[in-house]
Amino acid sequence: MSPNPRILIAATEIYPMAKTGGLADAVAALGAALAALKVDVHFVMPAYPQALEQIRHIDASTALPVINGHEGGLLLSTRTPDSQVPLHLVDLPSLYRDGGGLYVDVNGHERHDNPQRFAALSHAIKHLAMGELGQAPFDLVHCNDWHTGLTPLLLLNHVPTDRPATVFTIHNMAFQGQCPLEQWAGLGVALSPEQWPRVEYYGQASFLKAGLEFADQLTTVSPRYAEEIQTAEFGFGLDGVIQARRDRLTGILNGIDESLWTPERSPWVPAPYSAEALSGKAICKQRLQQELALEANPNAPLLAFIGRLTWQKMADVLLETVPHYLASEPDRQFVLLGNGDRGLEAAYQALAAAHPGRVAALFDYTEPLTHRLHAGADILIHGSRFEPCGLTQMYAMRFGTIPVVRPVGGLADTVVDVSADSLAAGEATGFYFDDPSWSGMLGGIDRAVALYRQPDSWRRLQFTAMRQNFGWEKSARAYLEVYARACRR
Repeated sequence: MSPNPRILIAATEIYPMAKTGGLADAVAALGAALAALKVDVHFVMPAYPQALEQIRHIDASTALPVINGHEGGLLLSTRTPDSQVPLHLVDLPSLYRDGGGLYVDVNGHERHDNPQRFAALSHAIKHLAMGELGQAPFDLVHCNDWHTGLTPLLLLNHVPTDRPATVFTIHNMAFQGQCPLEQWAGLGVALSPEQWPRVEYYGQASFLKAGLEFADQLTTVSPRYAEEIQTAEFGFGLDGVIQARRDRLTGILNGIDESLWTPERSPWVPAPYSAEALSGKAICKQRLQQELALEANPNAPLLAFIGRLTWQKMADVLLETVPHYLASEPDRQFVLLGNGDRGLEAAYQALAAAHPGRVAALFDYTEPLTHRLHAGADILIHGSRFEPCGLTQMYAMRFGTIPVVRPVGGLADTVVDVSADSLAAGEATGFYFDDPSWSGMLGGIDRAVALYRQPDSWRRLQFTAMRQNFGWEKSARAYLEVYARACRR
C-alpha cells in the first residue's frame, strides 16, 4: 500500500446514520478506529431518509451517471455526525427513499427489488472508487456483506489491472442475496462464461458468492467463525467456496466502541458505575424495574434477552425456556427487547401478560433503552444456533451483566466459561450451554443464577467481565494487514 492509503468502506448501514443490527455498529467503529490510526478512510452507503436527516451540511454534491435506468441520482459527500469520518451517500430516491425499512417494505416483507437496489449501490461504489465522481481514486474498497458483493466483480470487469484492491467481509453466511435469473439481466453486470459458475447458486445468482469468489481478500468477524464456515454445518452451501479460498480468509474479531458502551460514560445510564465502584448498577436495576413495572426486588435475578426474534438467535427455544425458568424460583424476572418473527412477538407478549410483575416484553428497539437494559439486568441470555461474532455479549460484559451463551463463533471467542479453576484464576466471564434445547439453555441459566446467589463470587465474575478489552485498535491493525495483502494481490 501507499504510505497513506485511501480506504473506502462500503456498507448498507452505518451507525448512527442507519442501523438494523450489529453490522452498523461494527462498520462505524472500524472506520473510526482506522481514522484514529491516521488512515485516510471514507464510508459509502445509501442515502436513506434517516441518514439524510442527520446531515449537518453537504460538502459536495455530484451527479451520478444513469445506473440501470435510474436517472437523477446524486453522490452527497459529508461527514458522520459522531466520528467525523468522511461519508458518501448514494442518493437514488426511487430505490432508497420509497418508504419501508432498509431491507423490508412498509408491510414488513422483504423487498422484491433488493437485487436492483444493491446492484445499483455497487455500481455507484465502483464509480466512486475509480475516482469518477469528483473524489480522488481509492486504493482499496472494503465491502461488507452480500449487499456489496457485486462490487469486486464490477471493479474487476471495469479495469482488470489498474483498479482498487478489494476486501470482502462476511458478517453472516446465512444471508446470501439470492437473485432470480429473470432479474439478473437488469442489474448491469456482464459475466463471461467462466464467471457465471462463480456467481450461480442453485439456479439463481448469489451476491454473497460473487463477493467470496472475486474479492482479493476475505475476512469474517471472528476467528472461530472463519473455521466454522468451512464446514457443511455453518457454510450454508458455500463451504466449498470458502475452502477453495481459505488461503485468502482471515478471521478478525469485531470490537465495540468502548467510549460509548461503558456504564461510566453512557449518556443513557441512570447512575454511572465502574468495575471498581458497582453501586450505581443497583440503582440502574431499581430504575429499570420501575420503568418496566417489574416487582421492586434488588435481589431478584433479572434475565434479559436483547436481539432479533429469529431461528438463528434461538428465540423459539427461549420461548420454551422462560416458563421453566420462572417456575424454578418465585423471584426470577425476565425482560425481552427484540423484534422479528411476528408469531414470536405475539407469544412473548402473551407470556408477559401471563406473568405481570415478572416478565416484560418490548419490541421497539432504541439505543437508550438498550443501554438501560444492559445496565439494569443481571444476566444476558444469548443463545445462538450459529453466531458469526455477536456484539451484545460484549456490551453486556462491559456493563457487568453476565452472558449465558452457546459457544459458537464469536461467542466462544469472547466469553470464558465459569468453572472452579477459571473463576479462581480470574479468567471466567460467563456461562456456556451446548445443547440447543430448552433444557440445555435452562441449565446454563440455572448455573448463572446459582452463582448470582453467591454475592462475593458474582462480584469477582463481574469485575473480570467488565475489565475485558473489546476495543477496536487491535482489530483495526489486523485489517490494515489484510488490506496490505489485498494490495499486493
